[in-house]
Amino acid sequence: MSDFIVFPKPAADFHVHVRDGDMMRTVVPTIKQGGVSLAYIMPNLIPPVTTVLAAQEYRARLESVDSSVTFATTLYLSPEVTPDTIQQAKKAGISGVKVYPAGVTTNSDHGVSSYASFYPTFAAMEEADMVLNLHGECPSSDHINVLNAEEEFLPTLKDLHFRFPKLRIVLEHCTSAAAIAAVRECGPTVAATITAHHLFLTIDEVTGNSYNFCKPVAKFPSDRKALLEAATSGESKFFFGSDSAPHPIANKQKGQGAAAGVFTQSHSLAYVAEAFDLAGKLDKLQDFVSNFGREFYKITEDQPTFQVTLVKEDNIIPNTVTNGDIVVVPFKAGEKLHWKVIVKDL
Repeated sequence: MSDFIVFPKPAADFHVHVRDGDMMRTVVPTIKQGGVSLAYIMPNLIPPVTTVLAAQEYRARLESVDSSVTFATTLYLSPEVTPDTIQQAKKAGISGVKVYPAGVTTNSDHGVSSYASFYPTFAAMEEADMVLNLHGECPSSDHINVLNAEEEFLPTLKDLHFRFPKLRIVLEHCTSAAAIAAVRECGPTVAATITAHHLFLTIDEVTGNSYNFCKPVAKFPSDRKALLEAATSGESKFFFGSDSAPHPIANKQKGQGAAAGVFTQSHSLAYVAEAFDLAGKLDKLQDFVSNFGREFYKITEDQPTFQVTLVKEDNIIPNTVTNGDIVVVPFKAGEKLHWKVIVKDL
């Protein structure tokens, strides 16, 4: 492969957290910096985005920070998201609905405890051809913990796919070989996102390092191998969703109570290129980060206003991303990558 890669289209990131307020204004500019022109934005704000109006207002705030990025907005599944809401959301250009099982991750207190009551909403989504995004974990219990919570959720994925076979479903941020296998077992309407950080991490790198702690947590070397194999396989079921999740540095330094989330947005494409290069699969990179997700989501974009090129050169990840009182620590802070994102306005 060449020492540089020019992208016909910048990357598309189908799982992005940018928060709101000062944090939003800090991290939204890093989307473009990381080589991404289409960002699929998660709705777990405080309060969560549960109405069409709230989603429209949120998108307007995002665009006021950086109008060169296309922001695809979502709703947070809750009792307020009815079949009528789905019809309104489709007309308003909202792309999907995110399911958070209650209490499993950041800002999921308003999440789902039972799925049956939402079957009419899922049926409306199937008819409207909207995407259902699943945070694939079960809440902790006597027999469920952070290491098996994803695998325990997989029967729910299969059941929803069986009940709504035409509903497009994305199993978000896969972390296990079992999740990869389950997605492959489902039909073409089921896909999965894989993050940048899960291509590097195992549970050993999470233990004792709160900056690597996210939900779902990284698993075993065999799971990481399965994720990398899927990401580089050329199968259109698997595409990029960073799950980049910024937290103030103080919230990541709380020891056992540290916030769940890894911030990768500022160098997202460089991280993925590093992993693909180490695997000898750079030829599969553009499909994974640019093409497969766009094909699955069917999102209409304006013509990109900037060009993205990956250059093979040393790239030291800064220790922090700072904006006034907001300080965020990026993934692999202080470490060296061998790829750098160059962004050129057109």
